[in-house]
Amino acid sequence: MELYAELPDDQAHFAAWEGGMSFTGLADHLSGSSERFLAMVQGQAPGGLPAPSADLPAARARLQQTTDAAMSAISALSNEDLSRRVTAFGGREMPISALLDMVVTHEAHHKGQVWLMARMIGVKPPMFVKMG
Repeated sequence: MELYAELPDDQAHFAAWEGGMSFTGLADHLSGSSERFLAMVQGQAPGGLPAPSADLPAARARLQQTTDAAMSAISALSNEDLSRRVTAFGGREMPISALLDMVVTHEAHHKGQVWLMARMIGVKPPMFVKMG
């Protein structure tokens, strides 16, 4: 969220390569992933993707909302919850701990893309990992 706050609104549609996701597209993709994760943890079928954000401020707001909801849900998980099996992507059953690991890895992958793209447009990103 700290890096997204630094991105200029006029760079919303910048993508590192033709056909790649833009800053707005990546924020929407991460938001949608958080929503699908929460649905799976709650035993619901993941829904479809919402309409794309109209602009970077809307994408930031959506990403903040879904990040807050995901963090709240993750914080509330008990050890028992982490071992509970849920139906995940493609109908595959897995423990919530494995699903959570997949979500963290997926987010790190796209976060790295955002960091690289920010440098490409002249924005120096903050530290990738926060300690404490």
